[in-house]
Amino acid sequence: MPHQRISSGKSLESVIGYSRAVRAGAHVYVAGTTGVLPEDHPDAPGDAYAQTKHAFKIIETALIEAGASVGDVVRTRVFLTNIQDADAVGQAHQEMFGATLPASAFIGVASLIGGQAVVEIEVDAVI
Repeated sequence: MPHQRISSGKSLESVIGYSRAVRAGAHVYVAGTTGVLPEDHPDAPGDAYAQTKHAFKIIETALIEAGASVGDVVRTRVFLTNIQDADAVGQAHQEMFGATLPASAFIGVASLIGGQAVVEIEVDAVI
């Protein structure tokens, strides 16, 4: 089965060797996504809530390019550098997924690549 690879165009993709998302048949896997602005804007947006909202915009764009939608998401994994941000991140998560109710995990981590991000999100969808 051929795979569709989706790129966001970020230089980190070629440096590390990954795709923003991969579609394999009816399954779409979106790589860990932070809410950091494009490379010409080195500062991440505000707090954990704002970073989460921005990460979800990037994720939604990748899903659409893969032929999926937010309603197709079946699982999310949310990595937080400060687990006390879980309520704010959870609010943004609920606003994104509403009645979709994907299986989810919120995981505390020491740090994320780049140092400015406080949240990173992975998403799996089935079309």
